[in-house]
Amino acid sequence: MAQYLKTADSEWFRQRLTLILFCLFATFVLLFLRLFQLQVLQGQELRRLSENNCIRLQSIEPSRGLIYDQTGKMVVDNRPSFNLSVVLKDARPVEPTLKRLARVMGLPPDTFVEKIKGNKNRVSYKPILLKQDIGRDALAAVEVHKYELPGIRVDVKPKRQYIARESAAHLLGYLSEISPNELTDEDCTGCRQGDLIGKFGVEKTYEKMLRGARGGRQVEVDARGRVVEILKTVDARPGYNLFLTINQKLQTQAEALLQNVAGAVVAMDPQTGQILAMASNPSFDQNAFVDGMSHDQWEALRTNPLRPMENKVIQAEYPPASTYKIVTALAGLSEGVINESSTVFCPGHYQFGNRVYRCWKKGGHGRVDVVAAMAESCDVFFYQVGQKLGVDRLAWYAKACGLGAHTGIELDHEAAGLIPTADWKKQRTGIPWQRGETLSIAIGQGYNLATPLQMAVLMAAVANGGTRLKPQIISRVETAEGRVVEDHRPQVTGKIPVTAKALELVRQGLFNAVNTRRGTAQKIRLKAVDISGKTGTAQVFSRKSNEDNRETPVQDHLKPHAWFVAYAPSENPEIAIAVIVEHGEHGSSAAAPIAGELIKTYLVGEDPGPEKAPLVSKAVNEVIHHMNPEEGDTTAAGREVPAESATDNPQSATMLWRTSPQRTTHNP
Repeated sequence: MAQYLKTADSEWFRQRLTLILFCLFATFVLLFLRLFQLQVLQGQELRRLSENNCIRLQSIEPSRGLIYDQTGKMVVDNRPSFNLSVVLKDARPVEPTLKRLARVMGLPPDTFVEKIKGNKNRVSYKPILLKQDIGRDALAAVEVHKYELPGIRVDVKPKRQYIARESAAHLLGYLSEISPNELTDEDCTGCRQGDLIGKFGVEKTYEKMLRGARGGRQVEVDARGRVVEILKTVDARPGYNLFLTINQKLQTQAEALLQNVAGAVVAMDPQTGQILAMASNPSFDQNAFVDGMSHDQWEALRTNPLRPMENKVIQAEYPPASTYKIVTALAGLSEGVINESSTVFCPGHYQFGNRVYRCWKKGGHGRVDVVAAMAESCDVFFYQVGQKLGVDRLAWYAKACGLGAHTGIELDHEAAGLIPTADWKKQRTGIPWQRGETLSIAIGQGYNLATPLQMAVLMAAVANGGTRLKPQIISRVETAEGRVVEDHRPQVTGKIPVTAKALELVRQGLFNAVNTRRGTAQKIRLKAVDISGKTGTAQVFSRKSNEDNRETPVQDHLKPHAWFVAYAPSENPEIAIAVIVEHGEHGSSAAAPIAGELIKTYLVGEDPGPEKAPLVSKAVNEVIHHMNPEEGDTTAAGREVPAESATDNPQSATMLWRTSPQRTTHNP
């Protein structure tokens, strides 16, 4: 029995082994037959296909989001750019092909040969960029000779185009090539070397939304690198479109009115916080950054003493001058230092200690209350209010009005300005605060610094009843199909902590400044709409007390800056404006007319047009240089600034601290 079982097991094992050997033999036979088919029967055809065709991946650039103004008018577009590249693997022999390409385009023979010398170790099937944006004529020449130019390809990519050169340049910003450090930034995920990204303004702030998402396709190409078939495509996602709060008509006019002067204009909706216009002059051409700027061009921009790369609306800091009297009046009324009936007699000067502080009006204003002092910008009145308040109480109200802090606008490099306190000076200079310095602070001189945007936000708050709003530059964000992604609403940042009566009296003074005969801005009065505003003259340097302030000439770069802040209509305001003209001397003559023209355009609809606007600007410029000193507004040009203390210390830090019109500037 045991012998039988042993024989049965051997037979079963032999059968299984035979089956396995048969399967292995069959497998090898099939492999042999397949190899015979591929290498012998189809070898020649497959060899031809392997040599002449291959599968490659091509990137698809997304179309960057478009930018529109508040009315839907396009201000930033994309245009097709034809970029010339070479794939070394397909261009063999490489140098003769590149020389032939240069000849076709009418360029020196070695133009493109030099381009590939630093790319010899590059993957042979990756395209190397030879020339960007070759133009349609060059494109036509390359296409006509494409069979003579193996490995040469022309890619169509969207390229940024700023429709109105230099218009709203500081707001819109510009694109430039991504840096190695930015490639590692989380915000630049998906970007590659050579990509253009936003470097300034809205283009930088909303880079991720505007950029979109890269796509790609799988293609089969022949031996010359020409696409034979598109196998698979993943479409790129275009960037989101931005709708600015800017009114392009108002923006263009503001820029035209600033054409002949250095300065800034910002207009704001006091009910929503939307920025209606933001102009800084001189400006720059954003397209130059996209097209490629030479080192000499960049140096010319960077070293220009008028600072074209600086957004003066948010970056330049100036003494607010008599526009600060709004704060002094609100503080004095709310603290009970003065009231509606309080009056001061102004003989044209004010004696404090052993020092005489002058008013801008040599003969004085006579007896004035707070409304008249605001309208006529009486320095003597505000000297006394400031003296009673003290620097720290003044500073508290100034900061509550939004000065000395960022406004929150969504743009980089915003300056905070400066509101001094006694502790601040002690920590910074080691010198205690002098009581005489408070007089200077009370009229917006001394250490005080503010940006035009801060002053516009303050005027908007005064106009709307005391509510401070965050400045908005974007109204909404949409997809390319028109679906709203973000809808920006007004954002309240604070309230001015003053009584309703104080606000009412200050508003009456601002109204009288424009609409009464003795008002400092009465020259811009309009019949169609009531304007309320405040002029200011920001001193750049201090004269010695023994100098003749009226007759001693002042160099242009030492002349005061001209301010004007306003809102209109005086009841139910729709626009608030701040204007600064550097070295313009008088706000009433240099800055106020600019604001008046903008208000007229926005509320009345009278547009000076491209022909008239430069003439208005030229007239303003002429007034600046041929001005009657008696027509001062807050502080006559060249008068001694009441910056030093009653101790008459010649080393007072108040004037020594500022040696230039702006404390700091930022070049992006």
